[in-house]
Amino acid sequence: MGTIRWSQLQQGDWDLIIAATDKGLCWIGSEGRGFDELEEWAGARRPGAELIRDDRALDPYRKQLGEYFDGGRTEFDLPVDLGGTPFQQKVWQALRDIPCGETVTYSDIAERIGHPTAVRAVAAAIGANPVLMLVPCHRVIGKNGKLTGFRGGLSMKERLLALEAAE
Repeated sequence: MGTIRWSQLQQGDWDLIIAATDKGLCWIGSEGRGFDELEEWAGARRPGAELIRDDRALDPYRKQLGEYFDGGRTEFDLPVDLGGTPFQQKVWQALRDIPCGETVTYSDIAERIGHPTAVRAVAAAIGANPVLMLVPCHRVIGKNGKLTGFRGGLSMKERLLALEAAE
């Protein structure tokens, strides 16, 4: 299954694990969860992949994510290797089209991808997003305007939305 290179990103009070294949960034971990979360994900989604720490290979990704966390970047131009089903890829592209500082609902995403009744499937695809921030699933909120599930936890989602509101 190939090699996944990983590194730790520590920027301000952010601390997370990022990983990439030769094709691009494939994982951004949850705040404070560490290497175990990457191992678990790789075992389930990329079985047989070798995990190798390689800070230098991840420098371009750390640089852009660091700029984002410092408030100096609202978009990314990094290659990604998301995997996923065609449906998930469609959902993830719709997420990438949400402008920084804006939020949408799960229903909005379902409508944008042409499956207005597939709200639960959209939510499942969003939950499977391996690359937080670059595929900004934190910008999706409940129909009632409340924050809803997020792999990194609701406090991380709150922090990301506050960061983007300040930009």
